[in-house]
Amino acid sequence: MAEITFEIVEHIGVLYEYPNGWKKELNLVSWNENEPKYDIRDWNPEHERMRKGITLTLEELKALKEILKEIEL
Repeated sequence: MAEITFEIVEHIGVLYEYPNGWKKELNLVSWNENEPKYDIRDWNPEHERMRKGITLTLEELKALKEILKEIEL
């Protein structure tokens, strides 16, 4: 299996912090030296390990923003 490389280009914010120190974060991440995408996933405190997450292009993030505006909280 090929190694996956990543670079957190910009840390945008923490959505949730787990008791074990892991955090669910929104970051701008370049995967395998490709164009950075917006990324939501859990990271360990050192940002060396991560869990499954979701990546979004700018257009997808804008669409999600519009959808979230419609949600009654």
